[in-house]
Amino acid sequence: MSDLPQYVPDESKSDYARMKGLVDFLSAYIEHYHGGWARLLEFDGKTVVVEMGGACVGCPLSLHTLRGWIEGTIRQFFPDIEKVVGVEASSPQPPSTEAGG
Repeated sequence: MSDLPQYVPDESKSDYARMKGLVDFLSAYIEHYHGGWARLLEFDGKTVVVEMGGACVGCPLSLHTLRGWIEGTIRQFFPDIEKVVGVEASSPQPPSTEAGG
């Protein structure tokens, strides 16, 4: 049995809230182990847009993180997703730690 925390979706919440919770969960892992972060920018039920920052900015493996880790996990919980798009953050800091944010 793994000691890693598991994501458990709250079925009482909206799809958007569950998607945000999942991306936030993945971001905590990415930040802790790799120094990067991810943030949900858009979700319309079919397309997910994720901003990636921190150590992910300019990292040659960020596409693998997006496709293998983020998209792969999203599809486990949201199998009807058609597309996951990653965009590089304009700032390396997560939005919650930026000045005035």
